[in-house]
Amino acid sequence: MTKMNIAEIQALIPNRYPIYFIDRVDEMIPGEHVTALKNVTINEEVFQGHFPGEPVLPGVYILEALAQAGSIPLLTLDRFKGQTAYLGGMNKVKFRKKVVPGDQLMLVVDIIKLKEYAGIGKGVAYVDGKKVCEVELTFIIGR
Repeated sequence: MTKMNIAEIQALIPNRYPIYFIDRVDEMIPGEHVTALKNVTINEEVFQGHFPGEPVLPGVYILEALAQAGSIPLLTLDRFKGQTAYLGGMNKVKFRKKVVPGDQLMLVVDIIKLKEYAGIGKGVAYVDGKKVCEVELTFIIGR
């Protein structure tokens, strides 16, 4: 299993501020699995409007963080090096708990199916060991 820092992650995925959501990779097995971390801070612009007085991380941000994390084990495969993993679809999305500033979002994605230029991952986001979101992600790999 491989750990990755921000520089190594940014060498793989094209996302940058304000839509870059991975702070660290704790575990990564190419083509199979990733466990990554996103620190949720009050400094994020989205909290100015979502919601004043009760800041809550939008669910779509959690889904995007899972998609970014899930692209990492795909893009580390030799056959996909230098390419981009596009989000092709989402199924079975469930939100279970609010995510708020100060939380650490643990992002776990297991690649459950891999084809020539596509993959499917099962993503789960946790805060303090409790499941906050789950989704099935479809990735399309391209240039």
